[in-house]
Amino acid sequence: MDIQNLVKMANQIGNFFAAWPDRQLGRDEIASHFERFWDPRMRAQIIAHVESTGGEGLEGIVVEAIAQLKVPHSVEPSH
Repeated sequence: MDIQNLVKMANQIGNFFAAWPDRQLGRDEIASHFERFWDPRMRAQIIAHVESTGGEGLEGIVVEAIAQLKVPHSVEPSH
């Protein structure tokens, strides 16, 4: 999937949960959403994006949530 589409989707999710009064809970919910609803290849790709660019284009809370994720086993990010 195109990284710009993943960045856009991740920021939409982040914007929803960023409105929560408890920032840590919002960050945890963003990470949980990625784990529950994103394909492992998508997660691997967004993790690789954060690792290689520092999270270019992503909201801060989204970068923080992605830092909580682990790269799915046996999945290589597609570029």
